[in-house]
Amino acid sequence: MANYYDHKECTTAEERERRQTVQVLEMIDLGYRKSNRIRKMISDLNLDPSAFHTLVDFESLPVISRERLIELEMSERPYGGLSDADAVIDRIFISPGPVYEPHLSESDHLWARAYHAAGIGKGDIVLNAFSYHMVAAGLTFHGGLRRLGATVIPSGTSSSQQQVQLIRDLNVTAYTGTPSFLMAIIQTAEELGYDFKNDFRMRRACFAAEPLQPSLRERFEKDFAIDTYQMYGATEVGDVAYECSEKQGWHICEEVLVEIIDPETGKKLPKDSLGEVVVTRFNSVFFLFRFGTGDLSKFMESPCPCGRTSYRLDGIWGRVGDAVKVRGLFIAPSQLKKIQETFKDVKFQLRVERITHEDVLTVRMEPRASSINTITIEEMFRKYFRDICTVKIDRMEHVEQGTLKEDGRLIVDDRTWK
Repeated sequence: MANYYDHKECTTAEERERRQTVQVLEMIDLGYRKSNRIRKMISDLNLDPSAFHTLVDFESLPVISRERLIELEMSERPYGGLSDADAVIDRIFISPGPVYEPHLSESDHLWARAYHAAGIGKGDIVLNAFSYHMVAAGLTFHGGLRRLGATVIPSGTSSSQQQVQLIRDLNVTAYTGTPSFLMAIIQTAEELGYDFKNDFRMRRACFAAEPLQPSLRERFEKDFAIDTYQMYGATEVGDVAYECSEKQGWHICEEVLVEIIDPETGKKLPKDSLGEVVVTRFNSVFFLFRFGTGDLSKFMESPCPCGRTSYRLDGIWGRVGDAVKVRGLFIAPSQLKKIQETFKDVKFQLRVERITHEDVLTVRMEPRASSINTITIEEMFRKYFRDICTVKIDRMEHVEQGTLKEDGRLIVDDRTWK
């Protein structure tokens, strides 16, 4: 059983939905009263706050992409009219665009749940290698660590050699930053003659802002005895999800409402479908409803052995623009690469056609060696493909070795729309 950050992490789905519904309705009501932009947005839909009763009603609000947020802020500085003009802001962060983000740090739990789930707390000395300059990263990660009682070294983007010195001199036990930078630090340490695993005390690392490749995770954990954790968020909405010690998906934070939607319609998708991650952070300052991250993921509903009851995200499968929609379901290139990793003895390519107003999905499969019979693995391939992509294959074509071009295209969309 997990050592929970608080009781919210183990509440029932019904209790969580009731709590989130109340929080959403309160935020809509407050936004309607405090923000001209929100008032106009709701009025343009011929609605008012009393029209919202459930989370389903909430779907009537538009999804706001980062591009749209930049447009809003450019038209009305500093926050696009989405803030409470009378609120006292603790911090203002900036991200490219520019986008200005107001924060109230005293009352938030930013990143604390993630670090707690990773086992970081009092007694830990954490090297924070995220930037502290203007952007939200350094200070918000710092705040989460301090909330748990950890000591933080605000090393930021100092050189890898200086980071090695800090790790050595200050007996650092944990790291937070990007995985690539930690590997650069380790390589620098080795160049300086240190044995990173045996000469230093670092045993945990929490990563964000960059994917953690499985091969890199294996190196950290096996070669250097560093227990690794992934965290997911966006500068506009803060922390969104995190790994627990089971590392079977990313638990959604209790301070946000996450939807998986069809980016073309803005409507929620079935729980096992791949779609865009849309986030609303509950707060009383910045009324950014339904922020579209542009990232593709899907929910995991199966119980996590750690005991936390929130839905989990099944990682990030790519960006909205990279995916192809087949029969209402998205197929992302990263899903196909995962299939490639399992079926290494064959090449394959997907072809999507439009026949009598229906999508038809054909998979062309080619052996990498003449001794391989692709027909014998067809059933296994079909099942694994359905498990990963949710979409059913309509046709299989077994082609001779050398047929498929080496251009790296895993999916070809030959549909025409008339």
